[in-house]
Amino acid sequence: MASYLQVENISKSYGDRTLFRGISFNINEGDKIALVAPNGTGKSSLLKILAGIDSSDHGGEVKFMRDIRVAFLDQNTSYNPDNTIFEEVYSRMSNLSPALIEYERAIESGDTKRIESAMAVMDATDGWSIEQNIRQVLTSLKLTRMNQPMRELSGGEAKRVVLACMMLQNADFLIMDEPTNHLDIDIIEYLEGYLQRSRCTLLMVTHDRYFLDRVCNTIMEIDRGNLYTYHGNYTSYLEKREERYTNMQAEIDKSRNLMRRELEWIRSTPQARTGKARYRINAFYDLKERASVSLATSNVEIDVATSRLGRKIIDCTDVNLQFDGRKMLDNFSYKFTRGERIGIVGNNGVGKTTFLNLMADVIKPNSGIIEHGETLRIGYYSQRGITFKPEQTVLECVQEIADVVKASDGHAISATTYLNRFLFPHDTFNKRIDILSGGEQRRLYLLTVLMRNPNMLILDEPTNDLDIMTLNVLEEYLQEFKGCLLIVSHDRYFLDKSVDHIFVFEGEGRIKDFVGKYSEYREFMKEREAEERSKQREATPSTKPQPRAHDTSRRKLSFKEQRELEQIEKDLDMLGSERATLETELSSGTLPYDRITTISKRIEELMALIDEKEMRWLELNE
Repeated sequence: MASYLQVENISKSYGDRTLFRGISFNINEGDKIALVAPNGTGKSSLLKILAGIDSSDHGGEVKFMRDIRVAFLDQNTSYNPDNTIFEEVYSRMSNLSPALIEYERAIESGDTKRIESAMAVMDATDGWSIEQNIRQVLTSLKLTRMNQPMRELSGGEAKRVVLACMMLQNADFLIMDEPTNHLDIDIIEYLEGYLQRSRCTLLMVTHDRYFLDRVCNTIMEIDRGNLYTYHGNYTSYLEKREERYTNMQAEIDKSRNLMRRELEWIRSTPQARTGKARYRINAFYDLKERASVSLATSNVEIDVATSRLGRKIIDCTDVNLQFDGRKMLDNFSYKFTRGERIGIVGNNGVGKTTFLNLMADVIKPNSGIIEHGETLRIGYYSQRGITFKPEQTVLECVQEIADVVKASDGHAISATTYLNRFLFPHDTFNKRIDILSGGEQRRLYLLTVLMRNPNMLILDEPTNDLDIMTLNVLEEYLQEFKGCLLIVSHDRYFLDKSVDHIFVFEGEGRIKDFVGKYSEYREFMKEREAEERSKQREATPSTKPQPRAHDTSRRKLSFKEQRELEQIEKDLDMLGSERATLETELSSGTLPYDRITTISKRIEELMALIDEKEMRWLELNE
């Protein structure tokens, strides 16, 4: 395998905080690597150094080999809000974009000479195939309204535009920071399949464990400023990481036992010390440093009481809601019960967040009744994140809610102790919230929601910007939560661990109620889709043209012509069947870019062949 990237001795610090120091590694062609670590330990910083956006402290070297093409997908998406979707993609297509943009503008102007000139440039730069490729990729990502302004897009739709730009670059090496954030599950599964089939080399940061497990063959971990590499998927990484910790702890224990003996020797009488070998004294201090290493890890500790919950929680009767001219709920009726753990899935824009706002009494329905129980205490973790006052500090934000928090066993925990349990040490209490990292702000937001002791949790995309370690703790807490859960999430692993009941938002206000985990629902849907495709193939009419009414005056076909006619009819059946199969595959929304291109070209060939054979068939039947 050829080496694609060599990194030597790079480091990064912010103030007196060291993220990583002197790390070196190599990435080979075809590697698909996930970078994991807790929030704030330098994952995004490392990716930005590799992408050339940031630089290493104190030198170091980042060297891509063989002039390969590199594409970087940042966690925070920037775009021109005045562009349409199509123009935004055009603008990122390097030297090809001017020709495409000029052609579009020439068409709009209606100037014949300008159109002819633009078409000539399009011919010279192969702009027609580029335009077709752009439309195919945008369609595969369910971005069909290509003239829609970027300012009107949701976060998930904007993320898909940037993904399309990345895919169209046909880069050899992809660097991706949280590629699944804000995407709905269908698009995540499409991207998952695309990366599985692609021959590209990949380095990414993601909290989506199913995505990570199915795409990656190597895990890199930043731990205490050092980088460790594990070959295999995420499941294998967990096992090997535990084995590494066990071996390291054995070495530390061995060093501590040896140090006790050496310490006695060092502390022996002054007369003896004068004759001590210098190398042994130096070795003692090296030993002391190894023995002082601690493998203790800091994890979030969630321990809050759940308020008493009565029999009545939320009762919905014939609820209707329209938002921005779209129907979000159509005569929805449901009674939530104690212990329910409901996950909500559906495409972007079908009303998932709007539904949560409705249940949390943030907005009102157009008609129908929503009744909340008297004992209901909702903890709403919204997608927009924490709200805070200008210059407000971490401690001020928490004390604004309460000075003490009620734990699960009934005893009171001070706000400062609770901050410690959420990995906010004392030196962060007076830090302004606006300078916290995205992950730290999310963790603080989760703390402020839970410290109110809710008995119903409404969580909107809670996994965004949380590291895997914090997600594991949150999942364990939710599994023991005694109240009611209502969760919108694109994280399939998180849904499988946290809910046992699915509301599927199908659009136009329709909600399907599925009892079971998300993976069970997905398998059910795949089986149903396979059955529908099979029925569609069986029901597809033959492309063979119908003969004209019998005409006794037409001449009789020769034996050779009769054989030709029969063969054409067989060929038309075969070509029509192949075309129907390819069109079904093309509309599935799960194809990689190179397969979309291949299918589109083959369908064009089939249409030309069918036209040619139909003309000959009609000639023979005249």
